[in-house]
Amino acid sequence: MPKVIAGLLLISVYSALTFYLGWGVKQWLVAMGWFRYPVLFWLILCIVAFSIMIGRLHESLRFFSVISNYWMFIFEYGFLLCLAAQLIIWLTPFKSVQIIGSIAVAVLFVLSLIGSYLAYSPVVRHLEITIAKKDSELHSMRAVVASDFHLGVLSHKRHLQRFVSLANEAQPDIVLLAGDIVDDDPRWFVQEGMADVMKQLKATYGTYGILGNHEYYGKKIPEFIKEMENANVKILLDETIRIEDAFILTGQEDRTNKERKPLEDLKPSDNLPWLVMNHTPDDLLTPSKMGVDLHMSGHTHKGQLWPNQFITARVFEMDYGYKLKDHMHTLVSSGYGFWGPPMRIGSRSELWVVDIKFQ
Repeated sequence: MPKVIAGLLLISVYSALTFYLGWGVKQWLVAMGWFRYPVLFWLILCIVAFSIMIGRLHESLRFFSVISNYWMFIFEYGFLLCLAAQLIIWLTPFKSVQIIGSIAVAVLFVLSLIGSYLAYSPVVRHLEITIAKKDSELHSMRAVVASDFHLGVLSHKRHLQRFVSLANEAQPDIVLLAGDIVDDDPRWFVQEGMADVMKQLKATYGTYGILGNHEYYGKKIPEFIKEMENANVKILLDETIRIEDAFILTGQEDRTNKERKPLEDLKPSDNLPWLVMNHTPDDLLTPSKMGVDLHMSGHTHKGQLWPNQFITARVFEMDYGYKLKDHMHTLVSSGYGFWGPPMRIGSRSELWVVDIKFQ
């Protein structure tokens, strides 16, 4: 019952905010002389606002899922711009709904263009770190690290091909994929033949990945793992593996799995450099105390759309970037893909090239 009440409350608040946004758009359309069919206007707004639910009803309604992704962007920035426009009209001498509304619409359009560019034009970020050599036979190593591809309808095959090209240009020793590789269901990965692209990755020690929360949401983990095998990606499921006499790699399952093993159970006995992937950076204290040398995560997207990064910065001890926590090198990526709208404001699609020196 508490969940039902919370759900109804959430829908009520969302509906009220949607109505406010619709009311603001209506005011502008009226001022422009374009508001002709009120029933049709509110019907379309209602369908678009709840398209995320409609798209989940049946496979044939997938188009509504695509609409819902773009609506997320329009809803967030449309609401902020509508609120800003109302404040300008009420608190300043500028009272023209026609002009101010047109400026707001133009700003929304420009933001969508900028957001699309930042989402589909990934940047390569470089990091150099030094780890105590311990018993490793290596003097140095290069890793390509990426997360949150959300491969599906909008984060598509061409976007994946860009990643493969950029990763191969770096000539890595290992490629590490820190979760949320597919967007819930791996069927788009299969239908688009993305495995053929992924298997083009070239690395001395191979490509390894872990599960993120969205792999669990899709509830097709066995199929996902099989497809990753076809793509030459080894998914680590609460596993610690020794890679030759070079280093130890641990892949934790996401915290969505309440039965995942604690990191203590995955600690190696070898005195080799220890690398850990954990999709959600919810606990950095435990691995730092246990002697992890490099800890890699994603999940946060750095908020993806401004000002959401202020929320992720409050939720997580570290929601983006690199820092040295005690003796543990910590890296949280904003992700290579995106969730929901294929847009980024205040963040950018990225992959990391990490050069590791062993002393």
